[in-house]
This record gives sequence, C-alpha cells and structure tokens, in this order.
Amino acid sequence: MATSAALDDVTEAVLAHEDVARYMHDPEARTRLDGYLGELRTTQRYGLYRALQHPLYPIYRKVRHVTEHVERPKAVLSKGHVVYISNHKSHLDYLVELLVLELAGIRPPLIAAGINLFGGALGLLHRHITGAIPIRRGSKDPVYLATLKAYVVEVLRRHDLLYYAEGGRSYSGELKAPKTGLLQAALQADRAHLFVVPMAIAYDLVLEDRMLAREAARKRKRPFAQEVAEMIRHAVGYESRAFVTFGQPIPLTEYDATARRDLVALAHRIQHEVGLLHKVLPTALIASALRASMTRSELAAHIDDLLALLSTQQANLAVTSGRQAVDEGLPLLESRGVLVTERQRVRVRDRITLRYYARTLQHLMPHRRPTH
Repeated sequence: MATSAALDDVTEAVLAHEDVARYMHDPEARTRLDGYLGELRTTQRYGLYRALQHPLYPIYRKVRHVTEHVERPKAVLSKGHVVYISNHKSHLDYLVELLVLELAGIRPPLIAAGINLFGGALGLLHRHITGAIPIRRGSKDPVYLATLKAYVVEVLRRHDLLYYAEGGRSYSGELKAPKTGLLQAALQADRAHLFVVPMAIAYDLVLEDRMLAREAARKRKRPFAQEVAEMIRHAVGYESRAFVTFGQPIPLTEYDATARRDLVALAHRIQHEVGLLHKVLPTALIASALRASMTRSELAAHIDDLLALLSTQQANLAVTSGRQAVDEGLPLLESRGVLVTERQRVRVRDRITLRYYARTLQHLMPHRRPTH
C-alpha cells in the first residue's frame, strides 16, 4: 500500500528531474504540472486483490485462468523490480492478470491504464485497490510527457509495473505495433536492478468480441459507459479460458538508455516474444482455416496444415490436431452465434467476428513475421 509519505517522496523526486524542474518557474506550466501529479497518484492495497473476485464474481467465475511459466518472473523478483509488458485483449485483462500474479504469491505490480477507465466505480477501484496509473494516450503536452516519464522512473524505484505495449485493446484482433513511451521511461530508471518480463494473455472467447470487431469496422469508439453496458449484456452465457503465459526476463542493462536504436530494438524484441507466448487456441485456428462453407473433416484437415505451419514458427499451441481443435472450438463459436453446423457442414453466421479471431494469428504467419 502506498502511504502519503511515500507519495510525497515520489512527488519530490519527480520535481527534482531536470526535464520537470524547468517548468517550475512558469506559473501556467506549474499549475498543469501539479494537476498532472495529482492525477497520477495512486494507492495499491495488496490485501484486497483476492476480494476483487467477489463483486465481479458473476463475470470472473466464467473465466478459468491457466497460467504458464510463472516461475520465470519469480526468478528475478529478489534481484530488483519487474516491468511486465503484455498484449491487450479485453477489459478483463486487468483483473485476470493481476489475480494470476497474486495467486502465485508474486507481489502485485502497479498498472498503467487509459484515463478513460477512471470514471465511476471502476475508477475508484483502480485508484484505491489495483494501484492503476492513468495514462493520457495521445497527449502532446510537453509538461505532461515530462511529468509522466519522471513519475514512471520514480515508481520503478519502489514498485513493479504492468502495462500494455499496444496502448489499448486490439479492435481488429491483430497484435498491434508497440508504443515506446513507458518503455523509454523504464530505460531511464535504475536499469541495473530492472527486468522486463514479456507476457501474453489469450481467451477462447473474448468477452467484447462482437463490440470490438464492429467498432474496428466502423473505425470509431463508443463512450466507455456504453462499452461496459454491452459487456454486461454479452456476459450472459459467456464462458472462456484465459491463458496467461510469462516469457523469459530481459535485463535492461543490455540496452543503452540514450540510444533510440536500442529503444526500438527492445520494443520489437518484446513484441516478438509476446507474439510467440500468445496461446494459439481452437477458436482462432477454426477462424483462420474456415472457408465459406466446409465439412467438419475438411475444416480439421485445413487446421492440420495450419498447425504444421505454426509449429515451424515456434507458436505456443493449445492443441495437437485439427480434429481436437474442431471438437473443442466449434461448440464455443456456435454458442457465440458466430458459426452454425448443418448436416456436418460448418457455415458462417457472423463473418465480422470470425475475422476478428482469425486476425489474432496474423503475427505468426511467415509473411508477417519481422526480422530481428
């Protein structure tokens, strides 16, 4: 839990940063700076993490989480602080990933989240329990950018941090290009005692799948309150597994904080590893292999070919055969109204949502893989 004294220490340290101090003598800039510092302050209460399951039980009980390689972050916790960098699929990520860490006996990190999530009851939960730091994505105010960078540097002297490299959820389903702002701040912290742990989360079914897919098609976002209302409606009958997979820790001493080339190389390395950690689930395999109308046996054969290709890319596979993928994934997509089976022939009912799941594997296709 962050005490008021600790918060004052962070504030003083932030104000001492050269990039921040130069705004101290400009009254208008100082007013903005003080406002940003007040906005960034957060409180984390470790003891309440398990309790989060209870108010959110109607949704959380429908998500069975599966954790892979949790021993990897444990190996470096005693050596310093950890920056967990994850892909972003759903608003459930904040709950699932933090609880996975807490249930494994790992100290919960602070979490960086879009400022749009800080309204109403969810905002109170983020500010006073999860320890979330509100991020103004897209801000060009140099006062804000300097304050945020200095704040993250000071936070990493005292806490672990989890953030989403894509900036926000992927509306198309694809793994998006990484943002580098918070990573640049991490490189300016105490790199001798700081490690990055790539991690990936994947769901059989994403709670907001229809909403995300259609907003991607319309190329516009709705207000957060409307998203929450639709999430609650989609939770009726919703059940899924959530796979949380941890990668090997990356010591930041390998990278030069002043070299732009090192920053870009590190960002792409992390994104590459997150892509390989991302669990390849039956629903995504079916969505990628299905063509207009197929029999179950034809679909299974196409998935076998796809699995052979993905295995050469070192993908994190959840199934070993096309038949297993069809048996496990087809009922899920049928229950979601995406597919329907008529006389052993699989037909598409919701092409937009099906395309969303297919795109979750695009980063693993050979023609899409970056070179490193």
